[in-house]
Amino acid sequence: MEIKEEGASEEGQNFLPTPQANDTGEFQFTSIQKTPNEPQLEFILACKDLVAPVRDRKLNTLVQISVIHPAEQGLTRYSSTEIVEGTRDPLFLTGVTFPSEYPIYEETKIKLTVYDVKDKSYDTVRTSVLPEHKDPPPEVGRSFLGYASFKVGDLLKSKEQVLTLSLRETPTRCPFDECLHPHRPLTPMITSDGGKVVGTIQVSVVKMGEIEDGEADHITTDVQGQKCALVCECTAPETVSRKDNLPFLNAVLKNPVCKLYRFPTSDNKWMRIREQMSESILSFHIPKELISLQIKEDLCRNQELKELGELSPHWDNLRKNVLTHCDQMVNMYQDILTELSKETGSSFKSSSSKGEKTLEFVPINLHLQRMHVHSPHLKDALYDVITVGAPAAHFQGFKNGGLRKLLHRFETERRNTGYQFIYYSPENTAKAKEVLSNINQLQPLIATHADLLLNSASQHSPDSLKNSLKMLSEKTELFVHAFKDQLVRSALLALYTARPGGVLKKPPSPKNSTEESSSQDPPPPMRRQDSIPHHSDYDEEEWDRVWAHVGKSLNCIIAMVDKLIERDGSGEGDDGSGKDGEKGHSLGDSVITHPQEDWYEQLYPLILTLKDCMGEVVNRAKQSLTFVLLQELAYSLPQCLMLTLRRDVVFSQALAGLVCGFIIKLHTSLYDPGFLEQLHTVGLIVQYEGLLSTYSEEIGMLEDMAVGISDLKKVAFKITEATSNDVLPVITGRREHYVVEVKLPGRMFESLPLQIKEGQLLHVYPVLFNVGINEQQTLAERFGDVSLQESINQENFELLKEYYTVFMEKMPPDYISHFQEQNDLKGLLENLQQNIQAKKRKNVEIMWLAATICRKLNGIRFTCCKSAKDRTSMSVTLEQCSILRDEHQLHKDFFIRALDCMRREGCRIENVLKNIKCRKYAFNMLQLMAFPKYYRPPEGTYGKADT
Repeated sequence: MEIKEEGASEEGQNFLPTPQANDTGEFQFTSIQKTPNEPQLEFILACKDLVAPVRDRKLNTLVQISVIHPAEQGLTRYSSTEIVEGTRDPLFLTGVTFPSEYPIYEETKIKLTVYDVKDKSYDTVRTSVLPEHKDPPPEVGRSFLGYASFKVGDLLKSKEQVLTLSLRETPTRCPFDECLHPHRPLTPMITSDGGKVVGTIQVSVVKMGEIEDGEADHITTDVQGQKCALVCECTAPETVSRKDNLPFLNAVLKNPVCKLYRFPTSDNKWMRIREQMSESILSFHIPKELISLQIKEDLCRNQELKELGELSPHWDNLRKNVLTHCDQMVNMYQDILTELSKETGSSFKSSSSKGEKTLEFVPINLHLQRMHVHSPHLKDALYDVITVGAPAAHFQGFKNGGLRKLLHRFETERRNTGYQFIYYSPENTAKAKEVLSNINQLQPLIATHADLLLNSASQHSPDSLKNSLKMLSEKTELFVHAFKDQLVRSALLALYTARPGGVLKKPPSPKNSTEESSSQDPPPPMRRQDSIPHHSDYDEEEWDRVWAHVGKSLNCIIAMVDKLIERDGSGEGDDGSGKDGEKGHSLGDSVITHPQEDWYEQLYPLILTLKDCMGEVVNRAKQSLTFVLLQELAYSLPQCLMLTLRRDVVFSQALAGLVCGFIIKLHTSLYDPGFLEQLHTVGLIVQYEGLLSTYSEEIGMLEDMAVGISDLKKVAFKITEATSNDVLPVITGRREHYVVEVKLPGRMFESLPLQIKEGQLLHVYPVLFNVGINEQQTLAERFGDVSLQESINQENFELLKEYYTVFMEKMPPDYISHFQEQNDLKGLLENLQQNIQAKKRKNVEIMWLAATICRKLNGIRFTCCKSAKDRTSMSVTLEQCSILRDEHQLHKDFFIRALDCMRREGCRIENVLKNIKCRKYAFNMLQLMAFPKYYRPPEGTYGKADT
């Protein structure tokens, strides 16, 4: 993250090169040769023989990196290393990286300023200029030691791309002070050729994945006397991700922030780590797609309510009231969509915007957090985590709890309501919506295939006729099957009694297909089902006759097609079912003219009958099932619709993150046959790590989040071949079932297994494990209630175990045997179960185990807290360092230092800056005393966040 200074400092001007103008007066600069989509320049730093300002003082040093652009008269503060304590020969683990889009040229100058940090509380690199009328505090917690500068071109052209520069001490004020006050008069200063030498600094270019030849001198790190080679000795890596995939990935990821580190391994070699954090345009694209679908769905439902037909006054008044409120909700969704459509090009919603009404469907602070590891003895590896604020309805607030509590309360009250409504369970209501959706999809499909059948008949094409009949039969059988449900029968009865003249009584209604009614002890969820009214004049068998006519019509068509093809095969034009007077034509005439007319004319009336029967079924079924939906809406209208809105908001946030995670996982694993086999055979596990407390408002957030993540079970993915440059995903479906169409460029699509290319739906299995870690969780554990967290973790463990069982059953035996050799998943699952049942306070072992299981199962990892800014940053940096220790042999003496590097100067502190314009994690000392040890940030990186 770069922050430009206010005005140009004289020191900055001293380093500015003289740009060369061409004939047109435009300056020409030499670009750096680079690999597409890779950083343009990366280098690491080390100092030697630093001179302390006070004798016998042990230095605590850091280097601030500034850029002097060749076309600008000013200094841009770019980044900083970590602090290395207690040595005059510091070797810095944090490198410098310039991403591909950064404007850097061979003529660009880099200035390196070395400081001695006396007070860590002032250490965090400042990213804003102090007001000019205020002087900085004395020494600002650090003192200036020296500086050096170089041209980028000189570094790239140097031997082995390594520069050793002298650090000069100037007689002027501290350059940091000068950057804060660029307009303050300067005393005459000594140029870079003069001044006292206070040590040297070595700049070494880093190229991820290249072999470094030879050994460099060993530089002491002064961490328990550990020595490491300055130049990394790495083996040539295997490709982590194919380069031709990058344009596809870059279409959904924006504004990357990159950081570079080098850490020692247990055998004193170096590993290199590139940390990257990127926004996603899916943050806004997915909510807009989803809201558009929901508006379409609600408009269709409103129209079906209007077409319900004539109702008795009681039901008609209810319908009018429902329509009024539903129209208002549609208008609200349309207004939100209009506002979101104005956010063109947006890819990020900050934590400070989480309470904004117009952005409530947009996920909070959604990012890809990626770690690319290049280690001496292992393959290059990528580790991805999606970080996002917990999906929750912040605008609506949490005064009355979240979705988990609100939905339970709503169903309980609705079940016990008066007899002016008919109670249908949530399962029956969902079933009604499913049948309605199937009707709306199948009816036009059947009509299309019927027309294709007639077209084949007119062309006298037996093969085409058989294929068309097969498709028609399949769709019609699905159509008929959709109505073999007791719900449709009971809904027809209820609607009959709601017509004018219907008599409201309360004898037992026809039983639900999944229940046996009992007058003595009815189950609580279904007790109100008995309130469905009955009318003595209603003919219950009429419905059976109506939908059975559809099947009979299809059978007639099948028999006719068989007869026509059989007659055609015999070569005779008998009149078994043809018309008289057509026999005298020659064979040629019979093939060309007579059978064409005969086939079409024989089938046309049968097709017409099928369509008529189907239309009668659709009309009755749609009206009866719409009446079921009216019952849900009619009860507690404002509450019902607000619950729908809340659920839509939470689901939208969850879905945006899921689609982002799925696309990234697909991209990184596209050429892994085992992953692709798992994808279409079993599906993917999606593991959410929650860090919310079970205290105060965060209880409501956790209740929202639990329902939103559970609702992701309704989502399936389908991969299609992109036909244009637009590769953004498309969503279809309805609230009970969505399909996300992911588009792949042709070359990538061709590499997929046949099942996926043929459009097989790919399923995901979301699980949530939550462990509160802050001071509020301490209060909940001692004085409150943690049962919500315990219930969520136990429920989701059962889901995870169920996925593991299916995985072991369905994956091929050879894959399973190799998989079991590499992973002790059964042991990990048993350990996770023990930790969940132990009910230990702030048991973060649950999260570590769940994350490990997810990675070993090729799953998609998420980490969430309230805004994905502070607690999330502690968690993902700890996970990254734990992976380096457990999988890449990070030296045990450098674990804490690596953790501090990532938290102090890594991508996550940049995330804090993006959200609140301040480089401070929002913790105070008192709060951190309640945090688990490894979730505490380094000194100087936290405090009051002045937003």
